[in-house]
Amino acid sequence: NARISNAVKCVPPENKPTPAEIALCNVYLKNELALLSKPSVLLALGTIAHGAVLKAFGLKVGDYQFGHGIEHVLPNQHILLSSYHCSRYNTNTRRLTESMFHQVFERAQALLLKLV
Repeated sequence: NARISNAVKCVPPENKPTPAEIALCNVYLKNELALLSKPSVLLALGTIAHGAVLKAFGLKVGDYQFGHGIEHVLPNQHILLSSYHCSRYNTNTRRLTESMFHQVFERAQALLLKLV
């Protein structure tokens, strides 16, 4: 019961999307999220994904703090759960550990069970 999507649909130079690329791709994410027929758990991996989900729903990013494991029930009843991105930088610096990554997926699963 999972779907994987990207906030940015292309692979930009050095894998670092520009604000223009993020904005350009947001319409695709908005269309994908519009297909959700019932409240869902949206796991955003990184600040770009976190912000892209909020923008796709027309919400202010500043109203929804990003942080690893932080959850927000959005006005449309979707639950936004955020995690540090699993980039090499975050894993090499131990900002995101394997245990933390597993825990955020376990939390997403627990939240899904509450929605069923």
